[in-house]
Amino acid sequence: MGAAFAVSLALLIAMSWRAERRLRHLDRLPMQFGPTGQPGWTAPRRLALAFMPVFAAATFALIALLTPPHAMPLAVAWFVALAFVSGHALHLWLIARLG
Repeated sequence: MGAAFAVSLALLIAMSWRAERRLRHLDRLPMQFGPTGQPGWTAPRRLALAFMPVFAAATFALIALLTPPHAMPLAVAWFVALAFVSGHALHLWLIARLG
């Protein structure tokens, strides 16, 4: 469980760091997209990019605190980790589509 969460958290941080460098020209980034792909609301760039790694770290910590050792199957831990990485990748891809 710990390895899945550590790897995904490192990947989330690397994705945000790379996006920070690529999106420096934007002060604010969309945080929500409607069904047509148009942004709903925005947040300051650094806050927007830090949101998913911080949310994932808090979720992983909560899971670790509330789940007895070895109670969560490894496949479930990797699925949760992959869900966070996939969600962050989708968010960054949607931002990149806007230009």
